[in-house]
Amino acid sequence: MGVDSSKVAVYGLSTEGYKIASHISAKGIPVSIIDDSSGMAIALKPDIAKTYSSVTSFIQDETLLDFEPFDVAIGNASYVFFTPRIRKSWPDAKNHIGSKFQDVIKHVNKETSIIYTVPAGFGINNENITLIEHRTGLNVGKNIYYHYMPLSSISSTLFEGIVGTRSELDSNLTSLLSGLEPANRIKVVDVESAEYLYSIRILRHYGLMSPIFEICKFTDHTFQSQIMENESFGELYIDDLVSGLFDLNTILASLTGISPLTLLVKGNIATVENYLKHLTEQIKIILKKYELKASKTKAIISWTFDPNEMRGDKLDILSRLESRLKDYVGDVERHDSLFDFYSSEKKMIVVSCSKDDFEKINNNNPNSEIIIIKATPILRQFSIQSK
Repeated sequence: MGVDSSKVAVYGLSTEGYKIASHISAKGIPVSIIDDSSGMAIALKPDIAKTYSSVTSFIQDETLLDFEPFDVAIGNASYVFFTPRIRKSWPDAKNHIGSKFQDVIKHVNKETSIIYTVPAGFGINNENITLIEHRTGLNVGKNIYYHYMPLSSISSTLFEGIVGTRSELDSNLTSLLSGLEPANRIKVVDVESAEYLYSIRILRHYGLMSPIFEICKFTDHTFQSQIMENESFGELYIDDLVSGLFDLNTILASLTGISPLTLLVKGNIATVENYLKHLTEQIKIILKKYELKASKTKAIISWTFDPNEMRGDKLDILSRLESRLKDYVGDVERHDSLFDFYSSEKKMIVVSCSKDDFEKINNNNPNSEIIIIKATPILRQFSIQSK
């Protein structure tokens, strides 16, 4: 079967899923993207993919497009990409993902290739393969195919893509994936090796970052003034710290017993919780420093991130940060894009949660006096006066 005659289904109306579907559609291959919340599939034709550059704009006009039942789209597909939007926290996330995956495999047919893109811990893919064989009666690697292609939460420009497989990639799938990663950098290995490589990538990423967040909690202004000129700690934000939280949790969920690896993963997850507590405590200290009353203070959390990405950790941490701040400040708002400052009788404290958010705030000419707190390891504080 030539690649032009292949049909593709992408299960999950996530940013990652839409990127894959748009990429394949541009090759002139029939592709359907499935809204996993409604269970309906939408044919993503090349002109539609060009019209809607992002899944956000696509969702806004979704009601104007043609639908078909998702089981029909999966049953007709030669390749099924699993890219769900995950909005459950651990440990509920595991069952949530499993339920969605079972919705997919109950409709796949013989000779279908399933590409699982959700980051998985050790042994999870073997569990998936066993489930596929049990539910379909087919043999993975012989008359149905399974590939593990974890989509990274870390910038894809830093790492090559990984595909784990029980068989060789057929030429059709190779053509579908061609150009998806920068410079076509995709490493093909066995499933177990893909799990190991991806887990090493995540833990290496946190191994460089977590110690900075942990140690800087104990520093004072003397350290800050001495170190800031030579170190790039200010380039790390809570946004970076949370980016791989889902990946850490999926690794931890696959481990049993107590081992150095288990403690290592738990320690990195604890760093996120510790920093969230540290951030809110420091804001409480600032309120006391300026003698600000809760009733006369407004806190704004400025955190711009993609609400449609597969992982929902940033949204979860944002909600928890908002809840914690409301213990100290009655008036708390979220802003996920550039916003205008406005005159207010209340003192404004803005928590910038990413580098982009800080730059937007800093470059936006405010018309009121505000205090900006950079959610970085050393929590630098700025005061901007009216202009």
